[in-house]
Amino acid sequence: MEILIIEDEKPAARLLKRKVEQLGYAVTNILTSIEDSLIWFSANKHPELILADIQLADGLSFEIFEQLNIKSAVIFTTAYDEYALRAFKLNSIDYLLKPIDENELKVAIEKFSARKQQTTIDSDLIKRLFQKEYKNRFTIKAGNVFKIIDINEIECFYSAFKSSFLVTKEGRTFPLEESLDSIEKELNPLHFYRVNRQFIITIQAIKEISIYSNSRLKVLLNHYNEEDIIVSRERVQDFKNWIS
Repeated sequence: MEILIIEDEKPAARLLKRKVEQLGYAVTNILTSIEDSLIWFSANKHPELILADIQLADGLSFEIFEQLNIKSAVIFTTAYDEYALRAFKLNSIDYLLKPIDENELKVAIEKFSARKQQTTIDSDLIKRLFQKEYKNRFTIKAGNVFKIIDINEIECFYSAFKSSFLVTKEGRTFPLEESLDSIEKELNPLHFYRVNRQFIITIQAIKEISIYSNSRLKVLLNHYNEEDIIVSRERVQDFKNWIS
């Protein structure tokens, strides 16, 4: 596997190169700016994988990928986590915070290798995508009153105390009789995603995404704030693909 590094700090670039080579991979080149990268990518064969620092001396490395059609997979590195959502929208493999942990680097590169070799198709998702109809409203019983809630008014679903609940974009919570498993099958997967066993969220309700411990992600919604919503580790890559 050929890996290219984009890093404007020479000591950091040398250290990252050494860590990559210690893992048994070859570093083909080190680029230090947006300008140099644009010139290099326009004239050279693109590598399989890029390790790119986000903040370079002449701007954010996102500009490289927004200006050129680069097919390489990307692992972004940075000392800050404020760019996480933008990095994920560029379909990066991972997002590593400096100082880069060798084990996290190893896991990130192996994640790319596994994804590259994956040839199976999620047939269940394909079937769901091509279903003609998804649920577009929920009928809620509140005391002696039945309330109809349109799907566009919903921020998330969650389970607690062996029951399921619906949260609206106004921050109101209503109990549901269905299980979260049943609810998930009725929702359009383009708009709703089950981030873990407890939560299903809608993409329009996402306010912020941040790095969480153990290579997981924390999602902040516009209104719901009763509990932390954590994307389970095994769903992180799929989640990133969903929001891209």
